[in-house]
Amino acid sequence: MSRRSTYKRRGVSGVYYARIYIPIDLQSHYGCEDKKVSLRTKDESEAKRQFHITMATWELKFKELRNRRELRPDDMADAVWKHYNSSIEEYEQAKNHMPTKDDVDAAKQKLLNSAQHGDFDLNDPLAVLNASVDFLATKERRTMDQKARAIKLRDMRAQLADNEAPLTGPASDDYLNRNKLLVREDDPTRHELALKIARAEIEALERTIERDRGDYGGTPKDPIVKPASGTSREQAKPGETIMELFEQYAVENPNDVRLDTLNQARRDIGTYLQVVGVNYPPRMIDKATVREWKGLLMKLPVKATESTVFKGMTLPQIVEHNEKIQKPAITTRTVNRYMSGLSAFCDWLENNGYLETNPVLKMFLKKDKRTKTRPFSTAQLNTLFRSPLFTGCQSDESWLYKKRPGNIQIRNHEFWVPLIMLFSGARPGEIAQLEIADIQSHHGIWIMDITTTLDDDDEDEDYKSVKNKNSKRVIPIHSELIKIGFLKYYNALKDSGETRLFPQAKRNSRGQMIADFSKAFGRYLEGVGVKDKSDKDFKKYKLYSLRHGAADAFRRAGYLNEQFGFILGHGNSEKNTAMTSHYGELPEGPLDMRVELINSIAYPGLNLDHLIL
Repeated sequence: MSRRSTYKRRGVSGVYYARIYIPIDLQSHYGCEDKKVSLRTKDESEAKRQFHITMATWELKFKELRNRRELRPDDMADAVWKHYNSSIEEYEQAKNHMPTKDDVDAAKQKLLNSAQHGDFDLNDPLAVLNASVDFLATKERRTMDQKARAIKLRDMRAQLADNEAPLTGPASDDYLNRNKLLVREDDPTRHELALKIARAEIEALERTIERDRGDYGGTPKDPIVKPASGTSREQAKPGETIMELFEQYAVENPNDVRLDTLNQARRDIGTYLQVVGVNYPPRMIDKATVREWKGLLMKLPVKATESTVFKGMTLPQIVEHNEKIQKPAITTRTVNRYMSGLSAFCDWLENNGYLETNPVLKMFLKKDKRTKTRPFSTAQLNTLFRSPLFTGCQSDESWLYKKRPGNIQIRNHEFWVPLIMLFSGARPGEIAQLEIADIQSHHGIWIMDITTTLDDDDEDEDYKSVKNKNSKRVIPIHSELIKIGFLKYYNALKDSGETRLFPQAKRNSRGQMIADFSKAFGRYLEGVGVKDKSDKDFKKYKLYSLRHGAADAFRRAGYLNEQFGFILGHGNSEKNTAMTSHYGELPEGPLDMRVELINSIAYPGLNLDHLIL
């Protein structure tokens, strides 16, 4: 094909075009031997460049067509049934977003308040109308939606009577493309499929109108609108849909995870349902459907749900649309986060007899080691701890001024959390949530009684789904922290009547402890010269680099990974035995052994004497 295809210039217009010869095996599909495609230029050099681009595009089209198969009767039946169900699902989703009575009352009250405040002239009909638009739109939205569906039903019936289906042509094309089915543009089968899908939508519209009246007992009367197999497609039992069972799982919360984590899992599992359907039986969750879902997630654009470009689209639709606009996809880590939520839920389904085995296990994507957090070098540590946040800044009100030298001494969590991470390996959220009562003295040894938690930046993703509530670990306070003045800080807080060690440490709207500080700290590192964008490892340096530095310090002192893992807060589950080389595991040892272990953390060349209070 490539040998014969060429580009030429049109005589009158002077615009170049490509003459593309269709491969013999695909000519029956196109109904011709060649295609002429305008290159939209009169410049020969540009035409040559565009010709090669056009040829590459058509080569991909030919390759994709060869991977398709012919449309079968059962495909039509499947398309009809899926369209019927998806149309009803869209109605149910839209209904959930309809204004409630409270919404209407609120809009009405807003209008009345506006009138009372004199925001518009009550004697001016046009002004009154303009001011009332939001209220009227809210009040009439449900009624207008019902009327619109009734009109659509009437029109589709009339079109079907004329053997036309203009409204479902796109749905027909979409089904053919998604399922890689081979049907020529002029093939009557394509029109037949559109007509059958129109019949499915008519049935679905009739169901929605019935449901508007509170009648949920309606079933399709059209003989072609039925499960593709000819028998009832298996549906979840009443009260046992995947999301209904998820709510039971959320109430039990067997892993005692945060509310934010449950909400995130609920949203993530919702994308799985966009692939298999909301009535998919829980017992049929299998590796095939998880694999299909994972494949789509790997193509999901970053922040797709926040983008107006993808508004109202399902996961498959978003991925398909993104093939045109090419927004960057989410990371491997984010894909694994989606799967982690489903995996934890499947564990519960298995334990409660709804599922034989958890199909998500062993399906996680391999982590990209290139994004692994790196510990700071000695030079970076010296730069960090001699920067204004630790030695004195212009103001503690804004990060803009925290990176500028000044006389304001910061001695809250922003000062202590990085230092405690450096000399304990604890996570930032674990440190920030410490209470005064968590700092104790046992036989003259000062310790921190830390509650193990996981932050978003923690790389131990597989471990997140097995954390136990109130999992405690005792960490002795490093002698360097005591030297700097940690106990003085603690005693001052205790004497003032505070109950929290870091009262200014806050959770964000998602309930994550000092998450905002963690993000700001990453930008601060760049601002004070700890890291530079020209460095290929720029993104690998963050607050968590201090935790990784502590792990390296243990290794420098001669300890094996499995000897200090418990200090870092790793458990003993089978899932985490593979993490030994990353951090490690060990049952908690005697206190004196832990003191020796903690005080082995050292950073040759790092001097913090200037921080002593």
